[in-house]
Amino acid sequence: MIYQKEELLIRKLQQGEDEKHLLKWLSEPKVLEFYEGRDITFNFEDIKRKFFNRNDEIFRCMVIYQGKSIGYIQYYPINKATSTLAEYFEMEGVYGLDQFIGDSDYWNKGIGTLLISSMVNYLLTQRGVNRLVMDPMISNGRGIKCYKKCGFKKIKVLGEHILHEGKYRDCWLMEYTT
Repeated sequence: MIYQKEELLIRKLQQGEDEKHLLKWLSEPKVLEFYEGRDITFNFEDIKRKFFNRNDEIFRCMVIYQGKSIGYIQYYPINKATSTLAEYFEMEGVYGLDQFIGDSDYWNKGIGTLLISSMVNYLLTQRGVNRLVMDPMISNGRGIKCYKKCGFKKIKVLGEHILHEGKYRDCWLMEYTT
């Protein structure tokens, strides 16, 4: 277990059942609209390669709410190996976050806000992080609203920052600082 608060549990990914959840969620167009892209197809080998048995600095976690696996979150130190956000490479204690709630039955219920605020608290108090960054696509209004509720601020537009569904998309650089 990485973090537990009330009905929310965040734990490291585990092979087996977690693979099935990730494959299901990453086959769902509503999820892929903002994470990976609807033009991407995943199979079990893709899930294993992307999320398991990796020797890198990314901490990959399952999000469990009221005992049910509902999403995914990862956190990582910002550096040349994990990010393209070069302005942070020389700073100490800067981490990135990426996440999604894969089960759309749990959207628009405040769970994303609980997840992000809980992870912010964990990283600040338990991991010595002093700055968190995210780079959601500008079109991800629901996510951006959640991140702002949790204390993230829009810093600047990252023009043509990610390749998503065949086009380079603009993203917001959002930051949480202590």
